[in-house]
Amino acid sequence: MRQGLVHRGYVVQPPKSENGVRQIPMSEEVYQAFMNILKNRRKQSLFVIDGYSNFLFINRNGVPNVASNYEAMFRNLIKKYNKKNKDQLPKVTPHVMRHTFCTRLANAGMNPKALQYVMGHSNITITLNLYAHASLETVKSEIQRFVA
Repeated sequence: MRQGLVHRGYVVQPPKSENGVRQIPMSEEVYQAFMNILKNRRKQSLFVIDGYSNFLFINRNGVPNVASNYEAMFRNLIKKYNKKNKDQLPKVTPHVMRHTFCTRLANAGMNPKALQYVMGHSNITITLNLYAHASLETVKSEIQRFVA
């Protein structure tokens, strides 16, 4: 086994709760997209953090991306868009994307307990009250489903 570089300043932390440890199924398309990322990646030196290596999302220096990398990327993309377009985008963060993901799954009819598992919540109330936002269109659709 090749010895990798051990980097200080990075740690792998456990999730906030036991519910954060879960397996999330993925579609074949998502799997293939991840495999393409790995296949097309230029050679990097092995980066090891707390015994973990082969990180999927790394920056151009071969260092794993962290939350602040994504937050900065979102800020920069929104700033560029808003400079060139009259209709301005609001502040969008990775956490907003998490809310959107959960809401779309809920609106598509995902079983609430399955949604709770996917989101890693210990309590269904968190999933339903904080993440699964209902819209007027969703409510209309649900009413029509029961009337029909």
